[in-house]
Amino acid sequence: MTDDRGIYSQLGVSSRKKEVHEAIKSLDKGVFPGAFCKIVKDVENRSSHCSVFHSDGAGTKSSLAYMYFKETNDINVFRGIVRDAIVMNIDDMLCVGATGQYFISNNIGRNSKFIPGEVISVIIDEYDKFCEKITSFGLNTILCGGETADVGDLVKTILVDASVFTTMRRDLVIDAKNISKNDVIVGLASFGQASYEEEYNSGIGSNGLTLARHGVLNHDYFYKYPECYDHNIDEELLFFGNHSLTESLKGINLNVGKALLSPTRTYAPILLEVLKEYRGSIHGII
Repeated sequence: MTDDRGIYSQLGVSSRKKEVHEAIKSLDKGVFPGAFCKIVKDVENRSSHCSVFHSDGAGTKSSLAYMYFKETNDINVFRGIVRDAIVMNIDDMLCVGATGQYFISNNIGRNSKFIPGEVISVIIDEYDKFCEKITSFGLNTILCGGETADVGDLVKTILVDASVFTTMRRDLVIDAKNISKNDVIVGLASFGQASYEEEYNSGIGSNGLTLARHGVLNHDYFYKYPECYDHNIDEELLFFGNHSLTESLKGINLNVGKALLSPTRTYAPILLEVLKEYRGSIHGII
C-alpha cells in the first residue's frame, strides 16, 4: 500500500453515508428532530410519551468472527458479535435518555455453506444471555424472538443485527439540539476493562471494521478466505496489513484477532447513574 487516500471508500464503505442521507432527507424527522435517535409519536397515542424504534448490528465484524472461528475453532467468538448488535442499539437509545423497558428482536442472515447450525445456536443463546445481563444493569430488556434466514445468494458468511423498541416520557428526552457553547464535554473511554466486563477491551467498537480488518491482517487471508471480501475490490486493498489473527500483543492478554473482536462497550451502567442524578443538566449525549 503506497496511497492511503480514500481507502475506506475504495473498500466500498461510506463513512459519511451521503447516499443514505440523500435518500431520507425528505422523510419526517420525528418529534425531536435534534435528538441522537429518531423519536416518533407514542405507540399508544399518549401525548406525554413518545416511542423509539432502532435497528443496528455488528456489520462486517461478523466476517472477522467467522475467520477467527475457522482459525481457532473458538465458537464462542460469536458471542461478542451478538453483544455488538445489541449494544449498538441500546447505547444509541440511551443517548436520548431512553432507559427501557427494551423489546429486542434479533435478525440473522447466514450462508449455510460456511456457517453451521452450531454457530446459530451460540448466537441465539447469547442474545438471551446478554439480554439478561443488560437487565441486571437496571435496563429491563425482553428478547422477543427474531428471524434467522438462510440467504446464501445474498450473504457470504453471516450478518448479525438487532432491532430494539421502547417508549419514554417526552419530558425525559435528552435533545442534542440543546448542546451549546461553553457546555462541559465529558468523554468516556472505550478501552481497558470496566468493572462489568470479563476481559480487557481494545475499544475498537463496531464501526470501521472493514478498514481495520484489511489494514491490520496480512495478505495470506486473501487466499485463505475468499468468502470474506468483495471480489470487485482491487486485490492490493484487501488484507494489506502485517499481522495474523493469533499473533500475541504486548502488554495485554489478547491476540490480534481478539483485540479486533473486542465487543462494543456498553456505557449503560454508567449512564444510568448519570441520568439519575443529572438528567436535567445534560444537553446531549453523543
